[in-house]
Order: sequence, then structure tokens, then C-alpha cells
Amino acid sequence: QVHLVESGGGLVKPGDSLKLSCEPSGRSVSSYAIGWFRQVPGKEREFVAAIPNSGQTSYYQDSVKGRFAIFRGMANNTVYLQMNNLKPEDTAVYYCAAGRYGSSPRNYDYWGQGTQVTVSS
Repeated sequence: QVHLVESGGGLVKPGDSLKLSCEPSGRSVSSYAIGWFRQVPGKEREFVAAIPNSGQTSYYQDSVKGRFAIFRGMANNTVYLQMNNLKPEDTAVYYCAAGRYGSSPRNYDYWGQGTQVTVSS
């Protein structure tokens, strides 16, 4: 079983940065792709970014390209989402997930509990 815990969310102003962490426990996630998704009330969960277990290039939703970066920590299994130049439309609960590389939530078998990101002036 894989257990994922997100952290790093908060309230920031437009243009600020945040770094979200996705820390796994239980089984190793080194063989899984990790995806970040976000959701606002009343809307479907939306793909943000994904990083493969190895080899392939990371993948981003168009609206976050050039502003967000997904990467794995060097010393551990933690996966990070660096978010720069945040915009009010980035406000959502952010979830990380482990599973098969792709942009569909159905690719992912394990999910964290989410962390709230609010961007407001």
C-alpha cells in the first residue's frame, strides 16, 4: 500500500511562489509516475503536471507551463511541485497521486488528502 501526504499549501498573493511536497510512505513510489491534480468546488479534478518513474519528459497542463515545475527529491522519494508567478485561477485543493504516467486521474491508484492553495490579493 502507498500512502501519500501533501504539504506546502497556503494563502499567497498573485505573483508569489509556493512549493508543494508529496511525501510517500509505505511502499516505495520510485516505480510509479507521480501526478499533481487540482480541484475547485463544483468542478472536476484537473491535471496539473506529471513526472514519470524514469526516462520520459515531465508533462504539464498548458496553463501552468513555464510557471510550475515538478521534480523528484535527490535523497528521498518526495516529489515536489514548484509553483511560481501564481495567479488567482490557480486557487484549488492540490492532490498528488501515484500510478501510471499520464494526465487522466484514472491512471493513478493512490491519492493524498490534498493541500489548499489560495491566491488572492
